[in-house]
Amino acid sequence: MERKLYKSNEDRMLDGVCGGIAEYFGVDATLVRLAWVLFCAMGGCGILAYLIAAIIIPRRPAI
Repeated sequence: MERKLYKSNEDRMLDGVCGGIAEYFGVDATLVRLAWVLFCAMGGCGILAYLIAAIIIPRRPAI
C-alpha cells in the first residue's frame, strides 16, 4: 500500500499539518507540535515552513 502525506481531518489545531505529519510517521501529534515550536524558536523559519506546508499538503479526501 502506498503511503501519502495528507493534512489530518481529525487531529488538527490550525490546519492539520502537524497532525497529518504525525499520522504519516506514526508518532503522537503532540511530539510533532513540540518539534515545530522548537523549530520556530530557533530562528523563526518554522512559521514560514508551516505556511508552505499548509499550502502544499492536500487535505485527506472524504471517504
